[in-house]
Amino acid sequence: MRVLVVEDETRLAEMVRRGLVAEGFTVEVEHDGDNGFCSAVSGDFDVLVLDIMLPGKHGYDIVRDLRAQGVWTPILMLSAKDGEYDLADAFDLGADDYLVKPFSFVVLVARLRALVRRGAPERPAVLTTGDLALDPARHRVTRRNVELSLTPREYSVLEFLMRRSGTVVTKSEIVRSVWDANYDGDENIVEVYIGYLRKKVDQPFGCKSIETIRGVGYRLAVGGTD
Repeated sequence: MRVLVVEDETRLAEMVRRGLVAEGFTVEVEHDGDNGFCSAVSGDFDVLVLDIMLPGKHGYDIVRDLRAQGVWTPILMLSAKDGEYDLADAFDLGADDYLVKPFSFVVLVARLRALVRRGAPERPAVLTTGDLALDPARHRVTRRNVELSLTPREYSVLEFLMRRSGTVVTKSEIVRSVWDANYDGDENIVEVYIGYLRKKVDQPFGCKSIETIRGVGYRLAVGGTD
């Protein structure tokens, strides 16, 4: 099994390399994001071990751009951070697993073997509602072939609405799906993000596809409305 390790901490990278070689893996190591990305695109690897904070190309950018180019090699991300939002962002961009430093080498090996057994994931289908399209693989949203710039939270709210297109969803449902399980703030935060989305997704195109159902919640019109 061929593994690409992209890690700028040279001592950690060498420790991981030696350990994986002892476990029977063939290992290539890069110490910065630019070279790591080039190797990941051009190399034939069974799994990638990718640090988030890298010199050059950021780990999140590597994941996003690999998926955008149709590279579906399983990716396990490493991070010194253990925040839930960091983990969620990694998964949203297309990562397959996540370990927080310091980590158990035994667990790393077990997870890499599990990812290799699972194989590369199938490319997710593009969600479409009228002329609005959301590509989960490329983390890309377009309307009338114009690419829209959304924040991660805006993207997640829109994806939730598109997966339930034509169905009325409540604020509580959106919060439970998009915010983390420990969020205990005001559910009216949803109204704020619906407003952001309307300004980016609807208003520039003269549409009113995100509907407010008074006293209930929101609905994304199946075909979009002008």
